[in-house]
Amino acid sequence: MSPGPRFRPRRPLGSTGFVATRLGAGDLADRAIPFETCVATLRRALDAGLNVVDTAPSYEDGYSEEIVGAAVRDRRAQVFVTTKIDHFDRAVAPQLSASLGRLGLDRVDLAVFHSVSTLDAWRAISSARGPFAELEAERAAGRARFVGISSHHPDVLDLAIRAGACDVVLFPIGPYVDERYELEILPLARSRNVGTIAFKTFGAGKLLSDTLGYQRPLADAAPGSQTQRALPHLVPAECVHYTLTRDPDVALLGLSDPAEQDQAFRAAEAFEAPLAAAELARIRSQAAEAVRGKGPIWWNPSGS
Repeated sequence: MSPGPRFRPRRPLGSTGFVATRLGAGDLADRAIPFETCVATLRRALDAGLNVVDTAPSYEDGYSEEIVGAAVRDRRAQVFVTTKIDHFDRAVAPQLSASLGRLGLDRVDLAVFHSVSTLDAWRAISSARGPFAELEAERAAGRARFVGISSHHPDVLDLAIRAGACDVVLFPIGPYVDERYELEILPLARSRNVGTIAFKTFGAGKLLSDTLGYQRPLADAAPGSQTQRALPHLVPAECVHYTLTRDPDVALLGLSDPAEQDQAFRAAEAFEAPLAAAELARIRSQAAEAVRGKGPIWWNPSGS
């Protein structure tokens, strides 16, 4: 008899009514890895009970959406699938159609505009006849159940949430993010019953290893950069416990191989109570040291 899932749905994702698990699976696509292996890796996370999966057309040029579609095909009703609209200057319907084709689905649970990270971008997509109105039309047509944005700017998120435009918002939460995400945006979203899906728990890998982000070694940095430094890396449990203490509805993790999955799962299972303020401050201080010299922090408005 096989063991039951390690994770179970915890609470509704905002006003969507979908009861989500604390962890979700982010992008794990890698064209250097066979398609069947990528699908099996994601299915392993789903077998563990995770029920939120995030993807986008720009993740490995559609490869991620193809993987997600294959992985959820026989368990569609149990999984909340999110994809994105990458291009704000193109019609929304063809972009969503292409995503649905790669996913092999008739609709997604959540369609969000990807990285709406300047006030000008938000104003453009939210204008009376702008792209957000097109996305709302796709919702009305039944091709997306819910809509929202992902963003790397607290001011944008503040405007979007207050406008009542979003069912769910995606934004950074972790040991090295602008504190406004945690202290202002999370409480605002909760007060408006807007779902929150967090990313950057590991700071694009910068908190755990010496990288410019997403497996780009520091050797790729500009000439003159320091690449051989003993840095005070964090461990996955510190990052996971930090994010879970801040308590977004869902924390997206990459979970790109079984070893990484098990490490993240153990960290989440070991989380028993919110960290004390002193421990949160310690982790943030160590994170600030860990990211030093590792290139731009693009998920913060200042870039650092």
